Amino acid sequence: MGVEVVRYNYRLRPGRLAECALLDEWHRCRFLWNEAVHQQNAGAKPTFGKLSALLTRARKDSSWLRAESQVAQQQTLRTYARALDDSFRIKGRGRPRCKARKKALPSLEYTRRGFTLREGRLVPAKGVSIAVVWSRELPSEPSSVRITRDALGHWYASFVVTRDNVPLPDAPEGSAIGVDRGVSRTATTTDERFDLPHRQHRTRCAAELAKAQRTMARRRRGKGTTPSKGYRQANKKAARIQRKAAARTKHEARVWVRRVVEHHGLIAVEDFRPRFLARSTMAGKRADAEIAATKRELVERGRRAGRKVALVRPAYTSMTCSRCFVRAKQPLGLEQRIFRCPACGYSGCRDRNGEVLAVAERGHTGVDNVRQADHLLGGAVAV
Repeated sequence: MGVEVVRYNYRLRPGRLAECALLDEWHRCRFLWNEAVHQQNAGAKPTFGKLSALLTRARKDSSWLRAESQVAQQQTLRTYARALDDSFRIKGRGRPRCKARKKALPSLEYTRRGFTLREGRLVPAKGVSIAVVWSRELPSEPSSVRITRDALGHWYASFVVTRDNVPLPDAPEGSAIGVDRGVSRTATTTDERFDLPHRQHRTRCAAELAKAQRTMARRRRGKGTTPSKGYRQANKKAARIQRKAAARTKHEARVWVRRVVEHHGLIAVEDFRPRFLARSTMAGKRADAEIAATKRELVERGRRAGRKVALVRPAYTSMTCSRCFVRAKQPLGLEQRIFRCPACGYSGCRDRNGEVLAVAERGHTGVDNVRQADHLLGGAVAV
């Protein structure tokens, strides 16, 4: 039994004064973030050490920055430096951009010396007290907290804590499964009992969402003017519809992941990168299914449960026979859903035929253990 670092999320209910204090601190952090972006655009590479020195001088000269604690401001600069390093290290990761006042959502992060928990309430620096909806108890003292606000105006706190990792019971001996991204299904497996269907929750509420967006368009004022109360109400209604559909998709994915992890000792996952789908006609379906989030959840759950998880390169998996391992000479079009092997005569669904599991069991041709795929796991995991 080991120890794991996880995040526990809770709903916050700040009063008017507490919300104003959080927003004021967010504007200070946003100002520092944008200043770092301007230095980056000027040709400099601002590291965390350089930014910390500049912050010390700026707080000395500006009473506005000194009005609140330095912890959240330092954490903002630390997050910026980490994002800048990732933009150089990870292919396809864009550089940090300026955060607009009207578009960016507030996000504050405090280390242990920047907040306290007093009588069941969250007290950030300078004595702001916020009520917390304790849906469950914290397993240990939190080391940090991230305070965020979503598009609906709801505030949340995400505590980083440590807890004992209780592994699941051993899976049946020899149990293995291959997971491939499908077209008609979110995930197609070698065992059809564990397929994850595509429920199309956002498609089902498309008419209701379009009605709310038309109301927003009618009530929109000119550029540079304050939005009306009716526009804000319509905007909140549209955000509520989208959030409800996303929550349903996320819940079904988590239930499916738990079933797969409980019943299999070897999980072979196609290392599919769905980013290119955002520029195709399948962009809506990709956003509805949340393919990347489901894959990350499966990899992390399998690692925490002590299962063997393998990431398989997706190249030629749909063109290779899962029985005789002979690769077809002609590529299959997306409309061709049946695979027929020219050597042994096997035919079946191309997604279920994918040799993801066969590659993982043979242990070669580009199989990466989950320990080597840490880019999927961004630090502490929300549970």
